[in-house]
Amino acid sequence: MKAWGDQLDPTKMSGIRFLADPTGAFTKALDLGFDVIPVFGHTRAKRYALVIEDGKVKSVHVEPDNTGTDVSMADKVLS
Repeated sequence: MKAWGDQLDPTKMSGIRFLADPTGAFTKALDLGFDVIPVFGHTRAKRYALVIEDGKVKSVHVEPDNTGTDVSMADKVLS
């Protein structure tokens, strides 16, 4: 996430926070994990984007197939 933040917001002026979930605790709390243990050895997060304003979730954008980019890309989330 640091690399993405450095590339996408090098001046740190966008107001976007890039957060990692290395233990999967946040993903589990949101019930947004899916089982790929046979492939990766552990549960992975579905592809999703959250819009949060003033500490409250304004909208949730979860890919229906877990990995696509039909609803979670920035142009879709911010439109």
